[in-house]
Amino acid sequence: MFKNLIPKIFYDHLHDGLEFFVDGLGFEVLYQDKDMAVIARDGAKAYLVQSPEYAAKDRPELGIDTDNVDEIFKEMSSRSPHLLHPNSNTVSLKPWGAREFAMLDKTTVCVNFRQWPTTG
Repeated sequence: MFKNLIPKIFYDHLHDGLEFFVDGLGFEVLYQDKDMAVIARDGAKAYLVQSPEYAAKDRPELGIDTDNVDEIFKEMSSRSPHLLHPNSNTVSLKPWGAREFAMLDKTTVCVNFRQWPTTG
């Protein structure tokens, strides 16, 4: 049984990832050494890896499903309004049926917070 998909996100400097995910989005550090950190919040987890080579090749867009996108938006817009994505800085209904907004760091890593409609 699959349980979680845990991405590796590469940064030129590890502190940029920690600044975005820990300071900006409220994740906590579960483990850290000089080149890697494991971060988590509410069941979402990621590995932040310092690698200038891979950071230059990939700036990911990540999605986090939530059951209350309005509450998350309220928290994020109060905590880190400067990180709201300029093209998705309010909660809006997307053509694919989800309500979402996005956060963007200074290296262009993007995190979309998404709430799907309930069924049944």
